[in-house]
Order: sequence, then C-alpha cells, then structure tokens
Amino acid sequence: MIELGTGHDESGSNGLPKIHYAMPSITEREVSYAADAARTGWGERCYDYLKRFERAFADHLGVRHAIATSSGTGALTLGLAGLGIGPGDEVILADINWIASAAPIVHLGATPVFVDILRDSWCIDPVSVEAAITPKTKAIVAVHLYGNTCDMAALELIGTRHGIPVVEDAAEAIGSRIGERRAGSIGAFGAFSFHGTKTLTTGEGGMFVTQDGALFERVLMLSNHGRRAGQARQFWAEQIGYKFKMSNIAAAIGCAQLERIDELVAGKRRVFSYYREGLAGTGIAMNPEPPSTVNGFWMPTIIGPAAFDRERLLQDFARNVIDGRVFFWPLSSLPMFEENLANTVSYDLHRRALNLPSYHDLRETDMDRVITLVRHAITN
Repeated sequence: MIELGTGHDESGSNGLPKIHYAMPSITEREVSYAADAARTGWGERCYDYLKRFERAFADHLGVRHAIATSSGTGALTLGLAGLGIGPGDEVILADINWIASAAPIVHLGATPVFVDILRDSWCIDPVSVEAAITPKTKAIVAVHLYGNTCDMAALELIGTRHGIPVVEDAAEAIGSRIGERRAGSIGAFGAFSFHGTKTLTTGEGGMFVTQDGALFERVLMLSNHGRRAGQARQFWAEQIGYKFKMSNIAAAIGCAQLERIDELVAGKRRVFSYYREGLAGTGIAMNPEPPSTVNGFWMPTIIGPAAFDRERLLQDFARNVIDGRVFFWPLSSLPMFEENLANTVSYDLHRRALNLPSYHDLRETDMDRVITLVRHAITN
C-alpha cells in the first residue's frame, strides 16, 4: 500500500486533488457556439450547426459523406444496417472491445464472432479473422482500440479476397492515421464517438462517414425514419428506419471542438509522451505507434508483466484519489455470449492492463503521482 499525501479533505483525498481518468477540454468557443445554437437554431435554422459539423468533419477526414448521430453506437448500427446486415449473418470482430462494438450486430439480428487480438497492437488479428470466415460472414469490424490502429492493409486484402466489407469502428481513434489516411476513412464506412470522454466531444454523439455514395444514400434514409431525401410527400417513409440524429446544440459544440482538433490531439499526445518517458525501464508495454502511423493516444494504457498485481495498483489509485480504468473484458467472457478461451491473447492481456488518466490539461505534477504509483506497483 502506498499513500502520497498527508491529511484529508472532504473526499478523503489525503490533501491531494482528485485525478479523473477523462475530462473534456471546453473553452469559451464551445460555450458561445452552444449558446448561439440555443438562441437561434430553430425553425429554418434548426440544422445549421449540424450540417456545418458534418461538412467540416468529412473535410477533416478526407471523405465525401458524413452523417452526425446521437452516439457512436448509432453510427455503427446505421452503417451495418446500410450494408444489409441482418438475421442469419455473422460479423467478425476482436474479442477485446467495448460492448458497443458488438451490440449493434446483435440488435440487427446477426451473430458477432469474436476472434483474438495481436499482442503488440491489441487490435484484431488478421490471421484469426481469415480463419473465422464462413459463408455466413457479411462484415469484418476493425476497432482501433484506444487509438491504436488495426492492420487495415491485411484486413482489406482479406475482405477483397472473400468479398466481405471491412468497416472501421474509429470511436477511440480521432487523431490516429495510417500513412496519409485518417483512421475511419479507409473501410467501407467509419463510425466515430463524441462521448464526453473522447478526444473530441459533443457530450454524447457520433458520426457515420463513408466514401461510398450509394451506401451514404441508404444510411441517410435509414437515419431519417426511412424517409428518402428529396421525397416530395411529407412524412412518407419507404421503410422502417431509425432516429439517431444529433441535436443542433451538440453539433455546435462539435464545430468548436473540430476547429481545435490539432490542439486537442496534441494534448493527448503530450500526456502519453510524459507517461512513456516516466515509465521507461519498467518493462511495461504501452500503446504502440508503428512506422508510418500516428496514434491519437486517446487512452494511454499499460500492460504489466505476468506477475503484475493490477488490483493492488487500482487500490493504491483509489487511496490516492486517482481514477483507475480497467482494460476491456473479452466480450466472449460476458454472460450474454459463449466463452471462447481459444482467444488466448485476449484472455491473458486484459487481466494485467489498465488505462491511465489522460485528459488534455492533465498537469505534470498529476502525472508524476500516477507514475510513482505505477512504478511502485511494478517494483514491489
């Protein structure tokens, strides 16, 4: 047990301020845009900021089409529905992921097929993907975990060889790039999240993006209760659709955040670099950044050695008023799915990994507190 302070305040923090694992960076720009949307964004102007955000985000990614949604889950659901995913289909994804990557597959009546991850990137293993393909496989979901990028070149080759679309869950990968292409702009479509913990936030929200005009038109209709754009008959729906629209006020915040995107990503990269330097020589593995890639480092993550006692470190974090966040569980270990112990890397790494506090404005003195506790946990 280690405590870094003396005395106590009202939260039992030993006199030290609490360190949150994630917080947004909100300036007067976001506040003024949101206020303007609240004052003027009604009637004929009810979608002004929404359309502006969609155009700006598409330009930022270098894609043709974008649809703002109420969540990243909504964006992924719409994209998979637009691909025609439904009952009897299988969709392959990595076993280590947040449930939001699998839930849309289940809601559409399809079956998620969980495969193992790579030990270095913690992202989906292309070899395991190809081994899992069956005649029922209708899509491969590449989730860029914690900002780490999937091997999109290998996955795209597999997809082309088998005639299966590869889609990107880039919810955690704003700021990440593979070569000159931004994460989320490479696959059949990309889905982003703007949850309050993300590098760019609208509070809640997401974005569907694609280069495919036909897919865009299908998803656009699905996103508007099944009403086709330009339909002359008011309230005429051609099919059952969805309602995952982002609010104009949330989009206003998104516009302001996107204007600051380089600053926001730089803040994340600063935090990661400080941790990496402070934990050098401990034998801890952290988020990789292979040649020809850029990692947005949404969530700096450590993986300790085999004997690493993660629970003791989390207890030390709690005693020192530091938020600790565990690595995602293997999805196949959750009660609604069938356990798959053959995914040995997934079942190994998740037990000895956790995310470190990582908000943009984290001070070096705060990171020093985190580093001290991590180094103590590794050496004792």
